[in-house]
Amino acid sequence: MPPAPAGRPVLLSSRLMGRARSAIRSCMNMIVPDREKAEIPHQAELRQVVISASRDVLSRMRMAAADLRETLRLWPLVWTLSVMDIRLRYRGSLLGPFWLTLSTGVMIAAIGFVYSRLFHQNISEYLPFLTISLVLWNFVSTTTAEGCLSFTQAEGTIRAMRMPLSLHAARVVVRNLLVVAHNIVVIIIVFALFRTTPSLAAFSIIPACLLWAIDALALTLILGAVGARFRDIPPIVGSIMQIAFYVTPIIWSPTMLAHRGLSVVLVEWNPFYALIEVVRGPLLGQALEPVVWEIALGFSAVLALLAVAIFTRARPRIAYWL
Repeated sequence: MPPAPAGRPVLLSSRLMGRARSAIRSCMNMIVPDREKAEIPHQAELRQVVISASRDVLSRMRMAAADLRETLRLWPLVWTLSVMDIRLRYRGSLLGPFWLTLSTGVMIAAIGFVYSRLFHQNISEYLPFLTISLVLWNFVSTTTAEGCLSFTQAEGTIRAMRMPLSLHAARVVVRNLLVVAHNIVVIIIVFALFRTTPSLAAFSIIPACLLWAIDALALTLILGAVGARFRDIPPIVGSIMQIAFYVTPIIWSPTMLAHRGLSVVLVEWNPFYALIEVVRGPLLGQALEPVVWEIALGFSAVLALLAVAIFTRARPRIAYWL
């Protein structure tokens, strides 16, 4: 049988393409018939169907509350993902997550012995103060930095599967709480070396730690939503936290400014000081003034209300901002 001419396949393909186009048109005509040929009731033609996001505030608040309840129900998943993050961060290392403990201990020892001489402080009193302060501040700064990226780093997961958005914020908080749990070893060692004994007031850190967890989740929801919309938020927040580190009693004690007129501005009006002091003071055996708890609770209430407002409004849009 003689071979087909060279132009034959091209003509055959053109015919097939033409038939395919005709078939597609006929299918489209079957799906969406012409107005003249369609046998649709007149009322159905005039009916308008509008699909849009609900603008009802109460409806959005119910959806946000359902999101948080779903995260609470999926607590085992939050824990598993947080532990996995810690293990993957130190995969293949000899000490594993305890590199966190070692690096924190070395930093505290270096800063403690240098700054105790600069500030003319007794090392047995200054080092326990510094240890608790740095462990707590590392949690604040790390949670703040990672909270800005809590939704943007989970972009693939958010786009791929149905999962409550607040779960990603809770994952950041629990992951950093695990880091604090590793660093508690440093606090125990320093307290044992300098024979620092907490008083019975140390039991008040239980509600203080609960307050810290709520504040951390609220802050992560706020920064995560705003950071997903505006990508300049992480460096801005990082710069603010660097300034806050030096103006908050972390490496210096509030008693150093008692007679310099700056204690009102840097201590009494500083919400970070109140949040840190409700944990640090009882562990060091110091009695807290009621105003410290009042400032801490007031700041936490404002933070929680702000988180509810921002997350409720931003939650339906976060997936589109990524």
